[in-house]
This record gives sequence, C-alpha cells and structure tokens, in this order.
Amino acid sequence: MSILGQCGNQVGQELFSVLISDSLEAQRQCRGEPGRAYRDCSLERFFREHNEASYARAVLVDMEPKVITHAVATAAKSSTWKYEDGSYFCQKQGSGNNWANGFCVHGPRHEEAVSDLIRRQVERCDRLAGILTMMSVAGGTGSGMGTYITQCLRDSYPHSFILNQLTWPYVPSTEAVIVQNYNSVLTLSHLYQWSDAILVHENDTVHKICAKLMNIKHISFCDVRVPLNGQPALERMAEKTKQGFNKSLANVLILRGKDVSGADPEAFLHPGLYSSWLPAGTAFSTWRSPVPFNGYEKSATLVSNSQSLLKPLDDIVGKAWNMFASKAYVHQYTKFGISEEDFLDSFTALEQVISSYRHLAYFHQYTKFGSSEEGFLDSFTTLEQVISSHRHLPRCRKQYGSSSEQIHTVRRGRVTNLTE
Repeated sequence: MSILGQCGNQVGQELFSVLISDSLEAQRQCRGEPGRAYRDCSLERFFREHNEASYARAVLVDMEPKVITHAVATAAKSSTWKYEDGSYFCQKQGSGNNWANGFCVHGPRHEEAVSDLIRRQVERCDRLAGILTMMSVAGGTGSGMGTYITQCLRDSYPHSFILNQLTWPYVPSTEAVIVQNYNSVLTLSHLYQWSDAILVHENDTVHKICAKLMNIKHISFCDVRVPLNGQPALERMAEKTKQGFNKSLANVLILRGKDVSGADPEAFLHPGLYSSWLPAGTAFSTWRSPVPFNGYEKSATLVSNSQSLLKPLDDIVGKAWNMFASKAYVHQYTKFGISEEDFLDSFTALEQVISSYRHLAYFHQYTKFGSSEEGFLDSFTTLEQVISSHRHLPRCRKQYGSSSEQIHTVRRGRVTNLTE
C-alpha cells in the first residue's frame, strides 16, 4: 500500500485503524472458524506481525513532514498497530498544489528512494496480490507525485493489480485550491492509462450523508464509516439506482453480519440497471460474510462501475477547459515541463471516457434497429481523428488570433459530437 500526500496519509491512518479494529473484533463477534479465518486473513494482508506487534504494510510519502510525523505518532500511541521505522519518506518542501511540480520534479527526483521503500515491503510478501495507493486529485504531491509513483509501480510490477483510491475535491462556489480542476484532469487522464481500477471517494457526497441522514454537525474522519443496515436498505439502494439515470457495467454487493444468507439481492439483477448488451447475471455479484463490520450488526456496501461520476467528472473537465481557454495559470505548469499539448491530450482522454459512459444508456436504442458494436467503433475512430486535428488549436490561436470563445466552442463540440 502506498499512501501519498497530506490527504492520503490522513485517510490511510484512519483506514488502518478501522482494519485492525475490524480484524480483532471479528473472532469475538463471530465465534468459531469463520471469525478466526477472517481475522487471520485480514491481519496477514494488511499488517506484518513482528515481535508481537502489528506493523502496517504501507509506505508513506509526502513532501512535507508534518502530516507523516503526526500519523506515525498517532499510530504508535494506539497500542494495537504502528508504522514500521523507515517506511516513510518526506522532505521539507511541498509541491505548492501544483500537479506538474509533483509529477515532473519531485517524482523523478525521489523515484529511487520511494521505489526502494516499496520494494522492501513487496519482498516481505509471500505473494503480492496487488497494490493500493491512496491520494487526492486536487493538490500537488498526492495527485502529481502519486500519479508518477503509479506509473513506476506499473513498470516495476506489470502483473500486479493496482487500485487507486482517490479523494475527490470539494465543489464549493469558491474552490479551496484554485487550480484543483487542472490537477484533477491531469491526474485522472494519466491514471486511466496505468491503473487497473479507480475507487472514488467524493467528499461532498459523504458529507451530505453524514449531515442529512446521520444528523452529524461536526463531521470527522471517523464519521464517514456509513453503514446501510438491513434488507430495507438494500431495496432503497437498488430502487434509487433504477430511478436515476445511472447505468452500470458492474456491481459488487458486499453483505456482512447477521442473517446475510437470507438477504435477497434480486433487485440488483433488474435489467434496467445495466446496458442492454450486458447480462445482469454477468455484471452483478455478491460477497457475503457472517462477520459483522466494525461493530455493526448488519452492513451493506455497493461498489459500482457506473455513470454516477459522469456529472462531477464533466463539471471538472468543463471548469478546467474554461480556465485553459483563457490561459489562466497555464504558465505555472509549463515552467515545470507540462506543455499545452499535454493538457489537450488529457482533455481528449477524459472526454472519450465521458462519451463512453454516456453511451451506456443509449447503446440499446441503436442496436435494436440493427446497428452493431463494430459500427460504433468505426464512428469513434473517425471522431478521434477529428479530435486529433483540433489538438493544435492553442498554437493556432497564438498564430492567427483565435478567440477563447472559439476554443470553448470546440470543447463543447467535442462532447456533443461524441455523445449524440
């Protein structure tokens, strides 16, 4: 596990606290072989036992020492687990909330030191099943250096599963980091190439759940462990998904606790939840365990590859494009080696992702009249050639004086052409 940046280190520390608590409580709450097997498996995967102490299998990385120092000290005081000495890397100069600084400067400069720490953890594994990185997309170190480290992990461990857990930025009227949309676009477009899966943690959504459903006034990290209890919760989850516009490629329902064998997930097999070319029985699976989660009698978690992120992703891409079209803060990235061409490649990659997910809802409207998947692929290839011809537009603007409104129209046109 790699934990990068201020956000990643804070979330990572909380995650390990939950994991150790969940593991140690497993045998007490579920007596017999199931509880004992769950405890042993969980501890072995996330912790290394040495001298009767549990050490987290983790590498902490940040360009400032404050958060790592606090995380290491807090873990040591817990009496249940700790970070291993020498499992963290920090410097005294941050990345200034600049993705390019983290990716182009700090990443290459400290690649060898961080890779050595990761290699040390990997060599202590009997079998490396995968690597989890925890980072934000809005800042500089977590997003920029985190992306660079992910690229290095893909090169060093090409057959290992890489899962990136991303903390999505808040979307208030005034962003806390003015360039967070640039950072997010650059992070997502690059991880799309190197990551096997991306698990998104939306700050806004979690806070709404805590504030409106749980009536918590002062929300902390501990409060984001939101359980959905009982069978009525399953029905609400499925019904809400059916009523919305979201289509799914895959859903995994995780059921834990009392009477999980009697829970009926039939509602999640409704054909309306999936694209017409994807059988529900293939796209949906259930994992059940009688071991309760972290003290809750019953809990349900839905992990979904669906259209739910379309709107927030499109909003971020749109805001970043508006800034890019007016040349806002672009010089802060070009001075570290990120060119306008790199920005355009990132925009193009994410717009193709947006287009693909939007078509999940419309694909069946064409196939029922005879259109095939091959026909769609041919159309996409043609449109990608059109997109490629627009990539040099900012250079043309310099030479011929094109207006920012024209560039913005091209961005809107790309999305429109790809989704109609």
